[in-house]
Amino acid sequence: MGDSTVTTLEGREPAAAIPVEETTGTGRLRRLRAPRRPRLWFEILLIAVSYATYSLVRNAVPEQRAEALRNADLIWRLEGQLGTAFEESVNHAVNSVTWLVVGMNYYYATLHFVVTLGVLVWLYRRHPGRYAATRLVLFVTTGFALVGFYLFPLAPPRLMNGQNFIDTVLVHQTWGSMASGDMKNVSNQYAAMPSMHIGWSLWCGLTLFALASVPWVRVLGLVYPVLTLVVIVATANHFWLDAVGGVLCLAVGYGVALAWYGRRPSALPRRVPEPAAPPAPEHVPLQKQP
Repeated sequence: MGDSTVTTLEGREPAAAIPVEETTGTGRLRRLRAPRRPRLWFEILLIAVSYATYSLVRNAVPEQRAEALRNADLIWRLEGQLGTAFEESVNHAVNSVTWLVVGMNYYYATLHFVVTLGVLVWLYRRHPGRYAATRLVLFVTTGFALVGFYLFPLAPPRLMNGQNFIDTVLVHQTWGSMASGDMKNVSNQYAAMPSMHIGWSLWCGLTLFALASVPWVRVLGLVYPVLTLVVIVATANHFWLDAVGGVLCLAVGYGVALAWYGRRPSALPRRVPEPAAPPAPEHVPLQKQP
């Protein structure tokens, strides 16, 4: 009665010990940070909801016209003191070449969305392991821009009082800026700082330069944000200092991604390894009873 008997089953392996970190907060955090294969349906839903939310929030910011115009005068005076108030000269020079300014109007209205979505699709297909981290940079950049729209309402140069800027969309009657013509009633005209045309185009350019394998695509990645800067100034939709604001927002986005993943997005593995399949149970032939 006092002796305890321990019965072991032959051929059965002992249960594997569960790593301690898997049950701790550190283990869960590590799993959240680990690159994972993006799911198409989730990414489409996330991008659609995020852009709709961005548009709603951006347009819900009160149109503080008086403050926005005062801030525009402040920016213009600051650029004058720096000797860099060149926007009006560029605006008039480009406006004198009809085919060029019309092309810039359409560039401003379309490429902002088309190229950004195209880079996202390319990342999803060719660099799935880096997709989530790079997408995080874009989302954080856009989120900080919304804060800028709220805290610093700013009129674009074409809406300034007492200046001679030309609204190229109105003059040439092209479909262009959401803040010109009939579309101005559904878009916040005083959300110019920071410039997301620059924030998004620089995100696209740096992503292509860091990850593309074709040399001319990498060069195009560097040229794209430079051309975008020329366009936003030439069409009188932004001051060049708005572009600086876009760059700062993008820097915050990269900082958040670096802090979360511990590495630059481009330094993450290109592809996420497939999850290992569980080992097949070993087949043990039955022995005949004597």
